[in-house]
Amino acid sequence: MKQAAPSANRKLSFVIPVFNEQDNLVPLVEELSGVAAGLPFTHEIILIDDGSSDDSLTVIRELSRTRPQLKYLALARNSGQSAALAAGIQAASGEVVVTLDADLQNDPADLAQMLRHYGEYDMVTGWRHNRRDSLAKRIGSLIGNFVRNRLTGETIRDTGCSLKVMRASLLKRIKWYRGLHRFLPTLMRLEGARVIEVKVNHRPRTRGTSKYNNWRRAIDGLYDVLAVRWMIKRQQTVVVREQHLDD
Repeated sequence: MKQAAPSANRKLSFVIPVFNEQDNLVPLVEELSGVAAGLPFTHEIILIDDGSSDDSLTVIRELSRTRPQLKYLALARNSGQSAALAAGIQAASGEVVVTLDADLQNDPADLAQMLRHYGEYDMVTGWRHNRRDSLAKRIGSLIGNFVRNRLTGETIRDTGCSLKVMRASLLKRIKWYRGLHRFLPTLMRLEGARVIEVKVNHRPRTRGTSKYNNWRRAIDGLYDVLAVRWMIKRQQTVVVREQHLDD
């Protein structure tokens, strides 16, 4: 049965991991707040500082003093994107969780059209069809997506796009491990979610530096995809034909 889309009295939780993005945070929050104000939902913005070594946490604290919708978590040490996302998702109070990067490459203006799919689908994931990244980064992603799809039976063209809209009740069932943020469409499907991939805008990075490393991600990704493949193969679905549970 089709579930209703979020209505005006429901909340969106924006969950954003942050690692050494001090120069991007003010424009990020300003742009996201402007877009959120135009959506017919209440919202909160949750920034998760993942052990930044620059002044990101100081900037986040300052922003939170003047913006009641902004909340933050500061991890004790750098734990990686999956850990930061997991912490923010568990802290989110909205029915709908929206994830995006803090580097301003995701375009919050895409959210209006993504949310139009929510309700019919439990997860709307972005596809950066015109990526504005280096050639090495694009090639690495193409190879990673191909291997992940072949081993997991997926058809998602851009698992690395951080801009995602997800039903919180399903998302919070997922048991998180390091690196599994790249498999969210598959993990959401394992929880019964209906998933759609839509084209989104992608912008060049203008501040800060990329944390991307092809070799490290290739090695980590091999372990991760084998773990997810095991989860898919070992998934057990129980169908109850009849029951009598009353006293």
